[in-house]
Amino acid sequence: MRLALLVFLVFSTSITSVGAQLNVSEIFTDNMVLQRNKPIHLWGKGTPEAMVKVKLADESYKTRVRQDSTWNIFFEKQIANSSPQSIIIESESQKILLKNILIGDVWLCIGQSNMEWPMAKEMYFEEEKEFADQPLLRYYNPTYAGKGIFNKSFTDSVLKLLRKRDFYKGNWVESDVNSIKQMSAVGYYFGKELLESERIPIGLINMSIGGAPIETFIGHDAMASNPRFSEKLKGNWLHNNALPVWIRERGQQNVGKIKVIHKDELGPNHAFKPGFAYSAGLEPLFKMPIKGIIWYQGESNAQELERVKEYTELQKLMIKDYRKQWKQPKMPFYWVQLSSIDLTHYNSKYWPVFRNEQRIMINEIAHGGMAVSSDIGAKNDVHPTNKRDVGQRLARWALHMPYGKKVVPSGPLPKEATYKNGKVLIAFNYTANGLKTSDNKVVRGFSMDGKHEVPTTLKGNTVEIRSRNKPEYVYYGWQPFTDANLVNSENLPASTFRLEVN
Repeated sequence: MRLALLVFLVFSTSITSVGAQLNVSEIFTDNMVLQRNKPIHLWGKGTPEAMVKVKLADESYKTRVRQDSTWNIFFEKQIANSSPQSIIIESESQKILLKNILIGDVWLCIGQSNMEWPMAKEMYFEEEKEFADQPLLRYYNPTYAGKGIFNKSFTDSVLKLLRKRDFYKGNWVESDVNSIKQMSAVGYYFGKELLESERIPIGLINMSIGGAPIETFIGHDAMASNPRFSEKLKGNWLHNNALPVWIRERGQQNVGKIKVIHKDELGPNHAFKPGFAYSAGLEPLFKMPIKGIIWYQGESNAQELERVKEYTELQKLMIKDYRKQWKQPKMPFYWVQLSSIDLTHYNSKYWPVFRNEQRIMINEIAHGGMAVSSDIGAKNDVHPTNKRDVGQRLARWALHMPYGKKVVPSGPLPKEATYKNGKVLIAFNYTANGLKTSDNKVVRGFSMDGKHEVPTTLKGNTVEIRSRNKPEYVYYGWQPFTDANLVNSENLPASTFRLEVN
């Protein structure tokens, strides 16, 4: 009986191999954008030893499928090209045709719900629809298993998709009045700014997940090799105190009571599980060159002081690993500083500290930048609907750095605070043509203790605060919901900060 079963299994495997279906990685679909000025890498699966021929425009290459059923082909790098091209992939009697392919810059959008926030819910959506038809702006905007399911167990149909290969599902689309509705609003406005400036195709890959902690976007190897964070990979993640409380509570609601589920030594699969979004969505992209990354995440890691204090090192670890995996040590990475929200409806008491930690990272991460959003926060909603300003502010960093445009990338960032002749003098970078207030009223938001606001005056590019004694620190915007109003001449807001006084 055992012999018969063995023969059957071998025969079945042989049949499967011979009849293996030719395919290409799911990231490659009609309407996609491929990264310019980098070798173009296409890959997929087929019948072992079969010949695969791939044609892109007028160039074609052949390769044999490996024994593990995979194939890879590289084309020479190309300059930006706005004329649609086709890719034809053939093997034996099978053929795949990909149409309407452009060559330009591809940006990855990742984070949680504020990055995921769709254009259909964005403040300026109705007026922006008039400009939505942008054939050179393309999105890969997949849905993911469990999206929008809160406070209850996943259904069987969702549970079936909680595998790395099935978690994300989507395809590339052109920007138009319909496709724009579900696209990341931050991503859309970011891409639109680049398109208008550079006049080359822009592709946006949106892998954001509502509520997701930073840990799901970091690979196991990176965390395991870091003594400080290896604890995050021990035991069932639903009971791991090294992870944010809130995400474990959501995980328990969705999968905590389910007996039959895809899982491993870290517990049941879920979008919030450490390393899961990394392995399901990002890892498959490492073979595909991109231009850079924009990141809007933090709310799920900002509710406990211990999580806040570790966030800087977690983000630095993540960025270092991404640059290593993509083999792009200078890959641009731009993030959004958390916005403003009142304590009444949200546990935001650590948000000022968190925002300050995000600001400090600017000096520690080369080829990085931060967009301030605390001036456009919603007092009672963790999802401010003005994403236009956020996307445009991120685009300023991109235009300033890799694109080399003469734009001011940021609002005022504190440089130093000194005490002299009974005054605290605060100097700033990125003042443009001078400091001012956003509402033409007196300066608001400064304090010596993080609680009690003090009178403040502007003198050119310097802020002055009178004080009888030298304070230890000076604070700005040090409230979860702040109405601080310092901006530069470009109307870009100053960051929350706590700065030691010299």
